[in-house]
Amino acid sequence: MAKKTFEQALARLEQLTEELEAGELSLEKSLEKFNEGMALVQFCSGRLDEAKQQVELLLNKDGKLTGVPFAEDNGGDQKLSE
Repeated sequence: MAKKTFEQALARLEQLTEELEAGELSLEKSLEKFNEGMALVQFCSGRLDEAKQQVELLLNKDGKLTGVPFAEDNGGDQKLSE
């Protein structure tokens, strides 16, 4: 099995959310999908943390690599909690 990408995981998470919101699944199936979704959230969160660290390392100030804190406010572009 090929390694999943952030984009694939996010797409699957969106699909799971739609399936759960439809309310047509049994309790057991809903719990299975919820558990899968939580694992995907953890995966995506980890990938975002890795990307954040890479951005901090690549920022350049006065010819030297300088870690600059990543802005926590993303402008509301992505909302995983809704």
